[in-house]
Amino acid sequence: MPQRTTLSTSTDSYAYAIPELLVDLVAWPKPLHTAEADSFAYNTFKIRIPLIVDDILASNWFPPDVRDAMLALRAEVAGGVVQPLAEQAPDVEFWNAVSREHHGRSWLDVPWYWAESYFYRRVLEATRYFQPGHPWFSIDPYANKKRAEIQPAAAPRLVDETLEGLPDDQNKRFKLLCYASLWGNRVDLSYNVAKHIAPAASLEDERAHLLIDDTQRTYDHLAARRGATVAVITDNSGAELLMDLALVDFLLSADLAASVELNLKSQPFYVSDAMPKDVLEHIEALASAGAQAHALSCRLGDALRAGRLQLRQHWFYTTSLMYYQLPDDLRRSLSRFDLVVLKGDANYRRLLGDAHWDPTVPFAKIASYFPTPLLALRTLKAELIAGLEPGEAERLNAVDPAWRTNGQRGVAQAKF
Repeated sequence: MPQRTTLSTSTDSYAYAIPELLVDLVAWPKPLHTAEADSFAYNTFKIRIPLIVDDILASNWFPPDVRDAMLALRAEVAGGVVQPLAEQAPDVEFWNAVSREHHGRSWLDVPWYWAESYFYRRVLEATRYFQPGHPWFSIDPYANKKRAEIQPAAAPRLVDETLEGLPDDQNKRFKLLCYASLWGNRVDLSYNVAKHIAPAASLEDERAHLLIDDTQRTYDHLAARRGATVAVITDNSGAELLMDLALVDFLLSADLAASVELNLKSQPFYVSDAMPKDVLEHIEALASAGAQAHALSCRLGDALRAGRLQLRQHWFYTTSLMYYQLPDDLRRSLSRFDLVVLKGDANYRRLLGDAHWDPTVPFAKIASYFPTPLLALRTLKAELIAGLEPGEAERLNAVDPAWRTNGQRGVAQAKF
């Protein structure tokens, strides 16, 4: 049985609600939908999600009631219709409200981001995550896979090697650590594209795969505000979170940031999304992976104790809401930062409403509603993008028809 880990961290009240919109959706395109034939959204629920259920079952020993519930969820996704949550939990009223129009529909006939988020909430219902007294109460069903990623010879060793090869120049070091954080998003346990992509010889060589690179603008923004406050809205644990932590450490050590706040998930989500307990386990894992990684672990521990590195949770991050539906308290909190670093493909999708944008629409125009300067570091794993030059999407279609979803390419896009 996995061990429970407790952690005291800043958590906003779990007053689940459906916030007011920050944009006029009449002017926005339609969201990606699982009914779109031959789309990645369709593929997700036709193929990937049933396999994720199989993997969860193979990775854990579950009692019969949990195993039966997981198999029933798999059958529902494969050929049934969407059912409401039936358990007693603080968020059930919220989820049933935002999902009511989808109840009774096929999983292959609903908005994609809602469907994925709701599926992962249904996994927690099936595993009895919110049921006190059950053996699997408050147990992360993905913990075994997460911990395999942070064995000393795995992702922590990669971090050690990355730090060993960084230049002394502060500007260049910042850029390369942004790239490392960005490409870390390839290692996503729900869709691990890294295993299908040959690694580049260096982070510099990966620049050829960046479609947009605003890291210099971001460095200039921070350098002009020595002692800035920065928030990182995290995505996956494992290699990505470790590279995020290396970037955070650099910001603090170089005095580009006086403090950094990691915004994390309050419960298991999308298989490998990072929670506060994952941060502590990752920092500990770095200590045994080489001299550079060990020193990084020590500095991060010191930053946590000094309050320069802070951990925060908010219920919004584990819902199907988009960033144009930021709750008032979270919007006010984020607005006080000089920069927010938005990590990963799922967060990028939420920022753009998971919608079918023309790829030439300026990124900053779409994200103008976001309450603070923003840098999005994202590996492409979904069929939406903004901010490309005219003709660029067509050129990419010709050379690599799967460029939007295969994780080969990425963006570092800023909005100031």
